[in-house]
Amino acid sequence: MTSSVVFRLVGALAGAALAVAGVVAVPAAAADTPSAGAAAAARESGVVRQAAAVDADDHRRVLDYWTRERMAAAVPLVRALDGVAGGLLGTARPGGQAAADTRPGGQVAVPQAAAASSTGERWSGGGRVAKTTGRVFLTLDGRDFTCSAAVVSAQNRDTVITAGHCLKDGTGGWADNWTFVPGYADGESPYGRYTARQMFVAPQWADKADDSYDFGMAVLNRSGDHHVQDRTGAHPVSFGTAPGDPTYAFGYPATGRFDGSRLHYCAGATTPDDGGTTASGMACTMTEGSSGGPWLADFDPASGKGTVVSVISFKYADDTRTQYGPFLGDAARRVFDRAASF
Repeated sequence: MTSSVVFRLVGALAGAALAVAGVVAVPAAAADTPSAGAAAAARESGVVRQAAAVDADDHRRVLDYWTRERMAAAVPLVRALDGVAGGLLGTARPGGQAAADTRPGGQVAVPQAAAASSTGERWSGGGRVAKTTGRVFLTLDGRDFTCSAAVVSAQNRDTVITAGHCLKDGTGGWADNWTFVPGYADGESPYGRYTARQMFVAPQWADKADDSYDFGMAVLNRSGDHHVQDRTGAHPVSFGTAPGDPTYAFGYPATGRFDGSRLHYCAGATTPDDGGTTASGMACTMTEGSSGGPWLADFDPASGKGTVVSVISFKYADDTRTQYGPFLGDAARRVFDRAASF
């Protein structure tokens, strides 16, 4: 459901949505070798794919686009939903039927002790999460925005997970100039900058902007001769597993008291969404810009290692202190499998 959401934790431009008919179905073989600069969308089995920087010229164009000045100026904007421009939308959660993706129950209520980890503190522990989580820079409808993402273990060693809306504006347009900077800190790119060559979302997101499917994957070009996973390490992804107690969330919030310059986190137990999605909620005051950042289960603060079980997605108008992440079920597995094999 989309009308229930106050904002996504990275906003797209208000009014940027286009008709879903604009997504062009082409044979997979044709989409694998598009002409330079031609971003062809492909409808595959359970996956919608978009070509991005598919050759050396496109890769260089995107890297040249993101000057330090542009990166510093890119901001997350509140995304207006249902054609309403500006401001925070909605005042309460509507009812509604949850999406079809099944999920296990038995989640534990948030204990009082977890409240201290809900304020979006700066992550100073280092470790793997500080390398694998990064800031994303992208363009939608001619405007520059920021997001978050994380490197996940994949056979191609080039795959990151993020929120669906960090790749595609729901039923509207796809992002351009998509670039991932792992370990981003104060404008620096310690492990290189990686442009996307392919982007993947579930059809439920591309066709309906269904919040239960607000996840996606990007397959990256190398930075020099390096696969991103070889430089940063990676986290495994668990499918069909509800977040447990505690779960850690990481991202680059960039509004309010946050400026997007450093990695922040929240930690605590999660509870099922009662607003009509299959997402889970976690107490967290991180703001826009953190969207797409990983939720990690079995997280070890000493090593920074954990397993991805969701990504930061949205908040409700009547509870801006709780963030939600989609359940990674069969649909997410199909998106990951396609991206990982690309």
